[in-house]
Amino acid sequence: MDFTGKVALVTGGANGIGRAVCLGFARHGARVAVVDRDAAAGAALVAEIQATGGEAIFQAADVTSSTDVRAYVQATLDAFGRIDCFHNNAGIEGKVAPLAEYDEAVFDAVMAVNCKGIFLGLRHVLPVMIAQGGGAVVNTASVAGLSASINMSAYVASKHAVIGLTKVAAGEVGGNGVRVNTVCPGPIDTRMVHDIARQVSPNDPGSVAARYAGGIPLGRYGTAEEVANVVLFLCSGLASNITGAQYVVDGGRLASPAGVTSSGLR
Repeated sequence: MDFTGKVALVTGGANGIGRAVCLGFARHGARVAVVDRDAAAGAALVAEIQATGGEAIFQAADVTSSTDVRAYVQATLDAFGRIDCFHNNAGIEGKVAPLAEYDEAVFDAVMAVNCKGIFLGLRHVLPVMIAQGGGAVVNTASVAGLSASINMSAYVASKHAVIGLTKVAAGEVGGNGVRVNTVCPGPIDTRMVHDIARQVSPNDPGSVAARYAGGIPLGRYGTAEEVANVVLFLCSGLASNITGAQYVVDGGRLASPAGVTSSGLR
């Protein structure tokens, strides 16, 4: 897990899982490019990394914009000269609503960030990695990309799409020394899962959290750091023969019949 001399690029990097991944890369020696819409949180994270002797930059971006994606790739190259590791992570949860009632504009917004954003990241980072002769990509999907989460049609559709894009990319660029994998978190103790709980039960989100946790064999939400550990592993030389894979980090949720049918996100 030594990333000394390596460059890591992380979208959605200012908060939640992305933040934990940025800190993990920096702790293990990588120079880090933080990409997010949240400029204040991104700048604060860069300052935190620099305060501990690390190197980092921040680039504000809308991952649904080709112009912004090209800009964050170029900013990383301008600062550090290469991209060795890419955590293609930015995502949104959308709304909790039955499919027959789901708002079309919300569906489009979720698909734009979670699917098109992943596509654009791959589209503009893969040529860099191919040209330099190698690299590692980890796309963030979800257990919702492997099973159904009721009342989360846009999120589920988008995360299934992420897994499909991962498989296509892995098959296309493996011969160029580039590995592409997916991490599939279950419910993780971040803003996203707490927002879902508030949508399900605005007056008692705590009861929703207890129910979600009850469907997880380990009996708790995961942490952002636990997901980050898997992302770093998949980007490291320890995972040199792994590509096109889906790594589930869910405390056993998919192994639990109660967990498979309930809404619950990273």
